[in-house]
Amino acid sequence: MTHPTTTIPADLNPSDSRATQLHCLLYWEKRQPKKVLFVHPDENGRLTHFTWTEVADQVRRMASYLTKLALPARSQIAIYGKNSAHWIIADLAIWMAGHVSVPLYSTLNAEGARHVLIHSEAKLLFIGKLDGQSDSWHQVKEIIPTKLPCIRLPLAPQYKGAPTWDDLIANVSPLHEVTLPEPSTLASIIYTSGSTGLPKGVMHSFATMMAPAFAVNTLFACTPEDRLFSYLPLAHVAERAFIEIASLCYGSEVFFVGSRNSFLTDLRRAKPTIFLAVPRLWMKFHLDINKRVPLTAQKLIFNVPKISQFTKKTMLSELGLNHVRFALTASAPLPLSLKKWYHNLGLDLIEAYGMTENFGYSHGTKPKDWSSEDNVGRAYPQVESKLDSSGEILVKSPSMMLGYHKDQAKTAEAITKDGFLRTGDVGRYDAQGYLTITGRVKDNFKTSKGKYVAPVPIEHKLGNHTMLDAVCVCGAGLTQPIAIVQLADIRPDKLPEAVRATLEKELQVLLKKTNAQLEPHEKLAFIAVVNEAWTVKNGFLTPTLKIKRNVIENRYAFRLESWSAQNRKVVWM
Repeated sequence: MTHPTTTIPADLNPSDSRATQLHCLLYWEKRQPKKVLFVHPDENGRLTHFTWTEVADQVRRMASYLTKLALPARSQIAIYGKNSAHWIIADLAIWMAGHVSVPLYSTLNAEGARHVLIHSEAKLLFIGKLDGQSDSWHQVKEIIPTKLPCIRLPLAPQYKGAPTWDDLIANVSPLHEVTLPEPSTLASIIYTSGSTGLPKGVMHSFATMMAPAFAVNTLFACTPEDRLFSYLPLAHVAERAFIEIASLCYGSEVFFVGSRNSFLTDLRRAKPTIFLAVPRLWMKFHLDINKRVPLTAQKLIFNVPKISQFTKKTMLSELGLNHVRFALTASAPLPLSLKKWYHNLGLDLIEAYGMTENFGYSHGTKPKDWSSEDNVGRAYPQVESKLDSSGEILVKSPSMMLGYHKDQAKTAEAITKDGFLRTGDVGRYDAQGYLTITGRVKDNFKTSKGKYVAPVPIEHKLGNHTMLDAVCVCGAGLTQPIAIVQLADIRPDKLPEAVRATLEKELQVLLKKTNAQLEPHEKLAFIAVVNEAWTVKNGFLTPTLKIKRNVIENRYAFRLESWSAQNRKVVWM
């Protein structure tokens, strides 16, 4: 159903600015026209600064071009590429032209990309910043439907004569009469990362995408003076909420990463005041600092007050995080030891928990909650939550999806009759309302003894070891479960013998310590250290860096017998 639209008011006021993302754009264009909105480096590190006026002009011009294409009303238009200023500008242009945006992960494999383009019925594709090395461009370009028109954003690769953004907007007048959407109108179809199968298309309205920005501001008090750093996929709701929506809602400046090699340089330049990272990055920062200043040296230095304060500031400055007001971590639990380390540096990490289906807005901790190892905080403002009889977490929030695209049956399964979202996560609440995730409903498996095992809590316990990058506990049909692990930033076959022997002893201690906390049927038989990397590109991880459990289990199933025959607590691939 197409909702009625309203014509742009003659004089925007603050209340209008937050109705939709387009209201925000027009409000800040009038309020701070010359202020920089985006800072983007090109492949050579040269910076381009985009003011609110410049962004709004490009949005109007591309919207004008799109309206001339005579696409069906409310058409789906896809965006495939890495984060860039023009990724967000294209998103805004799609909305201004009255269409629906469909983001694709830059690492999505050919099968996944084909599914999204066909299932969403995309009528046009924006091809963004891609290099074919750290993304899936070389595979995806082969499956783009031949009749699907494409537009190349700045920094996009060549593709079959597709016109460029710059050429198109140079030859069209900007859209003068802007029609603003109703907040309840469908804005975007966001496909899940596909950890257990083909991605599902989650439908979000302008209102459900804007809701977190309204509510979370009571916690963060965002302003135009805040600086944000964009590097996590904009195809994911976390980056969409904390970067795109937050910058539009509060007029904040966004700095983009140039490449993997320039990450630290770009981060130090940005000096973000609000920074979101996944546990893997927080762990990498930790390991990089420890290589230069070993933990033993840190303990000595931090005991000398005058030197301690200077050293801690220097460490945060090296990471580009010395101006951070709020640091967030999401997608997986962070070991308590890491939280303590960052707290000691003066940076309290805030856990955030949410899903694509509620636009990432569900639960979170506060800075003072850093000392908790296993909870993801309490329900955010305007969020209701409860557990059903099986322990599954049910959540109702103002950012609830409209449903799954072209799948009423799955929508009915996901949303209860009283309007709560079935998260698929199992958890528990303590007396203060803090939520602990204890597993996934569909991840539990049965051993040959007929006992059920929940792998996620065991993986969290093992994940506390800083040398482990990823863990997968499995064991369906086995006498006892096992843990398959990947080391952080190093291949086992590259380890010197002495280092490997030391690490094996540490893993034996970790195994013993973990098993002491488990029920008899949950105790791990051994830890298997694999030699190959688990990456998004080879299909072991989702674009949001979650393990694909079925892929990992299938990959190593043929090794289980030989591993077990070794009769060791730690086996090496």
